[in-house]
Parts: sequence; C-alpha cells; structure tokens
Amino acid sequence: MRIYTRGGDQGKTALIGGVRRYKDDVRVEAYGTVDEAGAFLGLAISWLEREGHKDLLTLLTGVQQTLWDVGADLAAAKVDKYTFRTPEDAASSLEPMNDQYKEEADTVKSFVLRGGTLGASYLHVACTVVRRAERRTVQLMQTEDIHLPTLRYLNRLSDLLFVLARAVNARSRVQDVEYIHSPEVFRG
Repeated sequence: MRIYTRGGDQGKTALIGGVRRYKDDVRVEAYGTVDEAGAFLGLAISWLEREGHKDLLTLLTGVQQTLWDVGADLAAAKVDKYTFRTPEDAASSLEPMNDQYKEEADTVKSFVLRGGTLGASYLHVACTVVRRAERRTVQLMQTEDIHLPTLRYLNRLSDLLFVLARAVNARSRVQDVEYIHSPEVFRG
C-alpha cells in the first residue's frame, strides 16, 4: 500500500462517497479533530500502562475504536449509500463507566486545574481535544446533516475523560488543584 496518493496536493481531500473538500472544510476539521483526540488517547494509554492502570487500557482502546467510527461518520458527506457506524446508544454506554470512576475521586464542586500525573494530564488533554471535536461537529451541523449519535458520544466522552483523569490522580494520591476563583459549578 502506498501512503501518498498526491490527491491532496491541491489542498483538497476525498470524503467517504467521493466528494472532495478543501482540507480546512468544517467537515474535515471535525473528523480530523476526532482523529487527534484518538492519538492523545493512545498517548494516555501508553502512560497509563506504565503507571499500572490496566483496567483503563481496555476501556480506552474501545473508546479509540468508537472514535474511528465517529470519524468515519463525520467524513461521510454523501450518505445515500453509507451505513452509519456510531450506534444510537454509544453515548449512553459511557454513562455507567462515568458513574463508576467518578466514585474514585473526592467530590468536586469547583473547576479544577488540569494536570497531575502524566497519565491524568494526557487524559485531560484528550478531554479538551474531544471538546474541540464536539465544537467542530456543532459547527458542521449548522450547515449540513450529521449523524446525531456522533455529537452525543463526543459530549459524553469529554465528561468520561475528565472523570478518568481525576480517578487516575486519586489512585496516585495526587490532589486536584481547584481553580481559586471558581464558583460552585458541580452539584450532587
């Protein structure tokens, strides 16, 4: 397989279905940011493995798989012959994990500064990239149809990654640092 095709040399790329768009098109930005989030998750996985968080490796590898589905769905501009890959229940499938892992960290009522262990820090970065992917997807849906489960998944995933980062810090006995000017924003 050849990696280079020369098809993008004029600043355009092919979407699923053959439509060509400029590489800074909002659809390309949306699925490209999803790809970036997956890469940061890979980085987090490599550090979490070193830190002994084996239970998170399977979870996060599954998330990476779903992100490929989300990216493919966002890359499908012509959907008349396309079957969406992101399941309707993709977002709700993350909720039990969110509930489970939030119990590992102290209750938080204020915004926290992102950081802590390397694994937690990479999860925080992945969380912010997922939030950017969500913003790009919202921007896209204002002009074109999208498969709504992709947007719901990104929204729920950013919550989960925040929770996981806090859990990783708690396991390592690294205290979250609260933003000193934060009002109470999280309620039971």
